[in-house]
Amino acid sequence: MPNRLPMPPAEQLLNAPEFTVSELSLSLKRTVEDAFGHVRVRGEISGFRGAHSSGHCYFALKDDSAKIEAVIWKGVHSRMRFKPQEGLEVIATGKLTTYPGSSKYQIVIEALEPAGIGALMALMEERKKKLAAEGLFDQARKQLLPWLPEVIGVVTSPTGAVIRDILHRLEDRFPRRVLVWPVKVQGDGSAEQVAAAIRGFNALPEGGKIPRPDVLIVARGGGSLEDLWSFNEEIVVRAAADSMIPLISAVGHETDITLIDFVADKRAPTPTAAAEMAVPVRSDLFVEVADLGRRTRACWQRGHESRRNELRAAARALPAAGDLLAIPRQRLDSAGASLPRCLKANTHAHFRRFTAASAKLTLRVLHGQIAQADHRLTVCGERLGLSARSLLRRRRDHFAGLEIRLRASKLSNAQAQRNAILRQREHTHRLAERAQRALVTLLQRLDARVENSGKLLSALSYRSVLARGFALVRDEAGHPLHAADSVGPNARLEIEFADGRVAATADADRPAPATKRAPSQPKPAAQDAKPAPKRVAKPVDQGSLF
Repeated sequence: MPNRLPMPPAEQLLNAPEFTVSELSLSLKRTVEDAFGHVRVRGEISGFRGAHSSGHCYFALKDDSAKIEAVIWKGVHSRMRFKPQEGLEVIATGKLTTYPGSSKYQIVIEALEPAGIGALMALMEERKKKLAAEGLFDQARKQLLPWLPEVIGVVTSPTGAVIRDILHRLEDRFPRRVLVWPVKVQGDGSAEQVAAAIRGFNALPEGGKIPRPDVLIVARGGGSLEDLWSFNEEIVVRAAADSMIPLISAVGHETDITLIDFVADKRAPTPTAAAEMAVPVRSDLFVEVADLGRRTRACWQRGHESRRNELRAAARALPAAGDLLAIPRQRLDSAGASLPRCLKANTHAHFRRFTAASAKLTLRVLHGQIAQADHRLTVCGERLGLSARSLLRRRRDHFAGLEIRLRASKLSNAQAQRNAILRQREHTHRLAERAQRALVTLLQRLDARVENSGKLLSALSYRSVLARGFALVRDEAGHPLHAADSVGPNARLEIEFADGRVAATADADRPAPATKRAPSQPKPAAQDAKPAPKRVAKPVDQGSLF
């Protein structure tokens, strides 16, 4: 017989007190506060964002393996000489309590003292000093942002509110083309994705199918130091430093500082501010252009009027046209008179030079020049043939070497692909074996759960009570009867045993069922008795078995 879970008697279950959720929460609150009146806790502050609008401060204290919520009330915070800061390791003194609204326990801090810088802050400071020593934070490395970029690249999560804020702000100021590289902004692998996105944008060719951005925006919303830690990783900082595209860092809120802020060309306090830095306001540009156009037209009109006045003044000071042309007209008349004589003298001079040149041009000289030109043409043709054969031979040798290298590279590449296929096949076999083992384990667990549930159902079923000799009495409608007073004379009954059901009829001379009496009022408890916790007692009857 399989082992069954021990079941407490029904009377014990019925007599157990019932608490409301509020009563149980208050009882736990009193227990925690009585057991831990005042404690001193050492831990690192996490999730601190300054005082709430109400003046209270909410954050968490954590160590390597645990975390506890903490609160500082407004009056205590105003009297503290040492104010809490994100990432600091502190020693907090206060009392432990619970918050019934979310079933959490927390420490109400009354005093706070520093215990040393936190592990994350120490690591961040050490990494900051190392990168600063390499010169990654120098101002000389900073690039100027383009005044009006054509394409803007955004590295952020595609599902958050950050990308919507950036797009809305760009739409309001100056709509530009936006390329979004979706990445994880926190958790495992987020730093590698952000660094790959920055390098991917820089690797885009200019004039390619996908346009290369003119400016990059690396953005993320606010969060704790752990949430923003991906942007303190060295791989992200070095990728931002190597970016040839101007980069704007918009990580967290204005109070959040990460290492990418120091290496970026521009740091924006919020993602919306990054969009404002990237583009100017189009309406302001329209107004400025219109104002410049108006000023240009006014300047041109004033200059034109000034030159017109100067021309009028100069025209009044000029002499008459006849006086200016008298001497040139006299020189023209003198030159016209001497022109026929000069033309005859020039013709005679050219005739003498032509006669001297024609005496030298004999038939023998022409034949000699033709022979020299023919010889030069023959020599050049031979040299051209030799050069062509030599070039063809060199090209043939070069192509033969390339063919040998191509064959070797093809064989090597084919062998590498075969090895990769073999490795992937082995990896697939291993995964299939692990999946089969996991499926067998899961089926065994589900079988065990079904078996335990069946045992529990058998233990809780009312039929097990019938098997011990009890019987279930029902009326004509099939409703179970709990008391003899509810059975009238000649009433048709049905009695269920473990092995079947039997019909029966009540006595004819039994009294009619009595009407239900109102429950009596409970007696007042003694004044000196200790008040018991509130509970609701259920009547002891056979109805709880069904």
